[in-house]
Amino acid sequence: ETEHAKVAIRNNRKDSMDMVKDLKNDGLSEDSTKDAEAEIQTITNGFIKKIDDLIDVKEKEIMTI
Repeated sequence: ETEHAKVAIRNNRKDSMDMVKDLKNDGLSEDSTKDAEAEIQTITNGFIKKIDDLIDVKEKEIMTI
């Protein structure tokens, strides 16, 4: 299901953000931290959009049969 995929992606985002937070605590600069967090969010948004696009295509296929 798409919701399970989205939850898995969000869980990965949380794990990645936690790793960045740990790196920040170990001395990663504030700028690098913000850049990493922004990149993680961009990647997350991209995968969520792919899932939404795939479900839209599938729904259209089902409706045309």
